[in-house]
Amino acid sequence: MPKILLVGAGKIGSAIAKMLCFAARDYNDEQEYDVTVADFNPEALDRLDLPVKKFQLLPDTSNLEEAIKGNQAVLSACSFSANKEIASICFQLGPSYFDLTEDVSTTNFIKKIAAGARDGQIFMPQCGLAPGFIGISAYNLTKEFDKIDTIKMRVGALPRYPSNTMKYNLTWSTDGLINEYCNFCECIYDGQIVSLPALEGLEQFSVDGVDYEAFNTSGGLGTLCETLKGKVRHMDYKTARYPGHRDLMDFLINGLRFNDSRKQLKEIFDTVIPLTKQDVILIFSSVTGWQDGRLTQVSDVRKIYSKEMFGEHWSGIQITTAAGICASVDLHFEGKLPKSGFVRQEDVNFKDYIENRFGQFYER
Repeated sequence: MPKILLVGAGKIGSAIAKMLCFAARDYNDEQEYDVTVADFNPEALDRLDLPVKKFQLLPDTSNLEEAIKGNQAVLSACSFSANKEIASICFQLGPSYFDLTEDVSTTNFIKKIAAGARDGQIFMPQCGLAPGFIGISAYNLTKEFDKIDTIKMRVGALPRYPSNTMKYNLTWSTDGLINEYCNFCECIYDGQIVSLPALEGLEQFSVDGVDYEAFNTSGGLGTLCETLKGKVRHMDYKTARYPGHRDLMDFLINGLRFNDSRKQLKEIFDTVIPLTKQDVILIFSSVTGWQDGRLTQVSDVRKIYSKEMFGEHWSGIQITTAAGICASVDLHFEGKLPKSGFVRQEDVNFKDYIENRFGQFYER
């Protein structure tokens, strides 16, 4: 039974732990992974009423190495700021490493150390929704074309019942949200990789009769710019929201210059924006190019709703994020990913992913 360490027992971490305990079972209904959950917060660990081992981390992380030692895989459900240290210890001790980061500099750091990975050890960041599944989906669509012109990726984690001026509720990491809204955004424009400001590139679109807006946010493309440079004329990733949200964020981040006071902005968001588990995840991938000499467009559109799972209510973002990293771990232990080194989301076979017991949570 593979031994797994999950670092982080918050909203997403606890969902990953539950999915590993309740969905990763064999034909005898026994767990297939030996899971340990580590966190600084003893209360978060106490709330995990699961068949897992628990490890309390010290505030200075001096016992993080002890927690990692002896495991075959380490999953980080922490803020991106913790991932460099976790990945570095994994590099030293040998377990494979997985995370959910959208932070570009963190991914670049992990890619650099992965060049020296041991045989059988992989480093696979960005295993959530965006980056994560959206890249797997879009890259899969590109395989239908003789030549690619444009790739568009749009993802929104949205409240089903928006009732405030922002038309938004918190559904996941506030640190990650602010990072996406403030950092520069990679895209491919006219065949070249360029960086654009977040919150720019505003557009409007509709799905199933519902109006949305979309705008540039950081990190959602993962490693696709590097993979597809020279093969596509234009490619971008934008976050979807209900109309009007972007202008309010632009006023806060650029007008009031909270981009320079991100800690204060996080405190405000965490204090005044309600959390909701009643959400819907919009996933929209569209590729335009040439098939048999004709300009053609193919799209993949999915909506994942919050629902009852394992005896409790799960938000859509919990479902999609936990399913993404759990599917990646499953595919690794099944031998369906590259054997060692840095693994990109576009290295994942879409059919293997969507037929996986965790990937099936992404079915339409």
